[in-house]
Amino acid sequence: MNKFFKIGIIASICVIGIGMKFILFPANQSVQYLTTKVVKSDIQETVLATGTLEAFKQVSVGAQASGQVKSLNVSLGDEVKKGDLIAEIDSQSQENNLHIAEADLENVKAQLTAKKAELNLAESEYKRQKGMLGAKATSIQDYESALATLAETKAEIAALDAQIVAASIDVDTARVTLGYTSITAPMDGIVVAIVTKEGQTVNAAQATPTIVKLAQLDTMTVKAEVSEADVVKVYPGQKVYFTILGEPDHKYKATLRSIEPAPDSIEDEDSNDTTSSEDEAIYYNALFDVPNPDHKLRISMTVEATIILNEATNVCIIPEGALGAKDEQGRSSVQILSADGKPETLKVHTGLSDSVNIQIIDGLKEGDSVILGEADADSVIKEESNRPRQPMGL
Repeated sequence: MNKFFKIGIIASICVIGIGMKFILFPANQSVQYLTTKVVKSDIQETVLATGTLEAFKQVSVGAQASGQVKSLNVSLGDEVKKGDLIAEIDSQSQENNLHIAEADLENVKAQLTAKKAELNLAESEYKRQKGMLGAKATSIQDYESALATLAETKAEIAALDAQIVAASIDVDTARVTLGYTSITAPMDGIVVAIVTKEGQTVNAAQATPTIVKLAQLDTMTVKAEVSEADVVKVYPGQKVYFTILGEPDHKYKATLRSIEPAPDSIEDEDSNDTTSSEDEAIYYNALFDVPNPDHKLRISMTVEATIILNEATNVCIIPEGALGAKDEQGRSSVQILSADGKPETLKVHTGLSDSVNIQIIDGLKEGDSVILGEADADSVIKEESNRPRQPMGL
């Protein structure tokens, strides 16, 4: 009995093996194709760019007076209005300079008063000498001396008038310099950086030291780098959307405002040398603005921007890899699977491409089966193995 049982098992295995061979590898297996349907969808031709967020307007509030920062009246993140006091610099030196200028002005005014008294005396002496000369009661020399004294006094008064003007300007300058010790906000904004701390000494003699930085964050500007290969396709007015790392699924929409005429590298190059290294990639900044009422967008955030060059809605599209060579009329060849299961070559006119799919203007219709290529053996085996089988008896 054991002998017949073993023979039965061996026979069953042989039958199963032969059956699987005919099922999976038929003698006259037909060519299998990978296909996809022509579908209608929207398509966009775009340029991708990486950039950063900047405040629409940002200023560095500096000190025009030298001295120690006596008080700093703002903190990081504070909202300020134009004219609000931001910081005060120790003003003792500037106050002294103002007092000196005012004293010099008063001194010149006093000299002018004294000189005007001398002018009255010189005019009286001149008139007396002139009358006496007519009566031949004085000499020509005394008359000419009185005349010269009168002219000299008038000239000295004119000089003092000029000195008063100069001294008044010195007073105004000293008063303005004193005003520089009170640093106020030049615009409405938010304090985004505090550069100089309270108690620190600043020197405005050579350069203007920055105290704080203010920015208007209700509107943000995106500065996106566009390659030199793509910048010729980009122009103001095009639609743009971008995402940030924290919200990769949320699209912020905007309109392209401008494209900077030169790359950032021009700022680092010699004014007479605008050439760049052959190995250095050249990028031009595309600028666009986006509302930021809740201040969710922040300075220096990284963005992935998409500039829409052209778009079409509800058009027939197929994978771009399904296209063959173009003929002289600019039509591309496409293979479809006909109703009888045989490949057929058609000519089509194409439109927009997003580098994955391409628009079909004519030559195909929705639902056509476009051949992408021949299926490999693994795909055929997988497809056959996934088909439902009838149970096999022994």
